[in-house]
Amino acid sequence: MESCIERIKNDIENITKITATPNMGCTRFSYGKEDREVREYLTKEMKILGLSINVDGVGNIRAKYMDNNEDKPSIMIGSHIDTVSNGGKFDGLTGVVTALEVVRIIKENNIKLENPIELIIFAEEEGSNFGTTMVGSKFLSGAYKLEYLKRLKNDEGITAYNIMKDFGLDVDNVENEVLKKEEAKAMVELHIEQGGILHSENISIGIVQAIVGMKTYRVSLEGVSNHAGSTPMYLRKDPMVGAAEIITYMEKVAKEKALKDTVATVGKIHCQPNGSNVIPGQVEFNVDIRDVETEGIEIVAKELINKTKEIANKRGLKYSIDLVGESDCVKLSSKVINAIEETAIENKYVYKEMNSGAVHDSAMLTGITNVGMIFVPSIDGLSHCPQEETKFEDIKLGCDLLLGTVIKLGNMKVRN
Repeated sequence: MESCIERIKNDIENITKITATPNMGCTRFSYGKEDREVREYLTKEMKILGLSINVDGVGNIRAKYMDNNEDKPSIMIGSHIDTVSNGGKFDGLTGVVTALEVVRIIKENNIKLENPIELIIFAEEEGSNFGTTMVGSKFLSGAYKLEYLKRLKNDEGITAYNIMKDFGLDVDNVENEVLKKEEAKAMVELHIEQGGILHSENISIGIVQAIVGMKTYRVSLEGVSNHAGSTPMYLRKDPMVGAAEIITYMEKVAKEKALKDTVATVGKIHCQPNGSNVIPGQVEFNVDIRDVETEGIEIVAKELINKTKEIANKRGLKYSIDLVGESDCVKLSSKVINAIEETAIENKYVYKEMNSGAVHDSAMLTGITNVGMIFVPSIDGLSHCPQEETKFEDIKLGCDLLLGTVIKLGNMKVRN
């Protein structure tokens, strides 16, 4: 059995029309109008397949296909539908649409499996609302408690708790909806690579061995706002210059002091009062640190804290550093990796074993079930931008590999 490339293409094209930024990439934040529209589209498709659909308190969608096997643990497949601002068409959505297609093929061909198939759509993977990634999977895995949502805020100061409530979610029940080990046999996520390795080597399939861990810090520097023309340089307490020193130093640490795979990024910064002729009074920025080894993350985190203290003292600034999100480095399940590789070999697919430099929801489930990931190429390695592109032929190949892996896992004795 093979997937239908036209259905995959149709789903992706229909969904990517739903964006807050037409002609400027995909902008679809969790809990917004566009998110609701995409949920309605996918829910309609899942109901056609007769799936049993449940939405938890943070907005994760769990839709189960059962065939006289509802008493068995599920094989979970899926990804996320939210995007960054002005993002691409394929990030996250590819994994959801291919998972939907796998269920279609299994149902249409009356394929009998020992286990149910559960299509999962994780909420708030990108962190676009609150500056911390994978909120949905962190709650599904039990990593966070309800109180965290009452502290977590967006840029307007509105709590995640209130945003989710206003979206119609039963957020107060979220701690009772944690995924239990006996509920899941395995989790397999298909995703675009978001890097250029597969494309540069002309390979259509990546089989992921490990996923980076990450820490995200919010750094706030407070100085004295004043007139840009009449305040001499020696009398200034300018937090923007302090921020620039810290940000530049973070690049140096990641390149020269940490490990070979360590990366550090500042991609979000706020300045007040944000006037071209005003010395800023406050600057706030996020530092995203990642590595497949915990040591690399910790080296950069320690240097960030020490450097911020040093710069603040030197420049007479007040400062705060808050850890707003983190996830562990994880090695994926050899059992699922083997099932993916065996399926690829049986079908003569050329593949590459590789690590993921991006974090993914499935990483949060490694303490609960056996997890594997399949990558398909990103053309020129571009992602999180309107130019993000993946060939539909590669998506179909990845979908066929996902289908074969699900069938193999559905007929295999796999224990957590």
